[in-house]
Amino acid sequence: MMELYIKNMVCPRCISSIENIFKNLDIALENLELGTAITRASLTQEQLRELELALKEQGFEILKDYPLQLIEKIKTLILQKVQGLDIEEHFKLSSFLSDHTHKEYSSLSKLFSQTENITLEQYYIFQKIEKVKELLTYKEYSLTQIADMLGYKSLQHLSSQFKKVTGLSPSQFQKAKNKLRYPLDKIIIS
Repeated sequence: MMELYIKNMVCPRCISSIENIFKNLDIALENLELGTAITRASLTQEQLRELELALKEQGFEILKDYPLQLIEKIKTLILQKVQGLDIEEHFKLSSFLSDHTHKEYSSLSKLFSQTENITLEQYYIFQKIEKVKELLTYKEYSLTQIADMLGYKSLQHLSSQFKKVTGLSPSQFQKAKNKLRYPLDKIIIS
């Protein structure tokens, strides 16, 4: 078996796309989830090279450097938490990440900031705001429900954070014709 860490896997379609790449290359998978693929057998250098090329064509990348693997794991954990829409009001990102990576939050935070040029907290907030944009666009939930699902202490807290990040209130965003959203693997500071 061989464990591979794959950058830019952000959704179920990414998993499906990568699964197809492995099938096309006749590489048997033991397990595939966001950020990680485990093959049934070790890959030859030629297989690895072909896989890297095929992944790159689709916007993915195999991470070989441990710090980059850890960064990708952190991003995946945050993404899964936000996409799950079940963030408790008293959720602590520091405890969550430390528990799931078995690393001190301070070292995770420092590594993330140095590598990504954004703090972990900012990244987490931007992921939440992108989810709010998505949910507002589809109009399936009220803003109060969205605030509850994403762990905001109040509707005012969500609205304030949304305006700080986007420059618009949630209602202004809903009325806007151009609902600027970012791909989840390209979250940036605006």
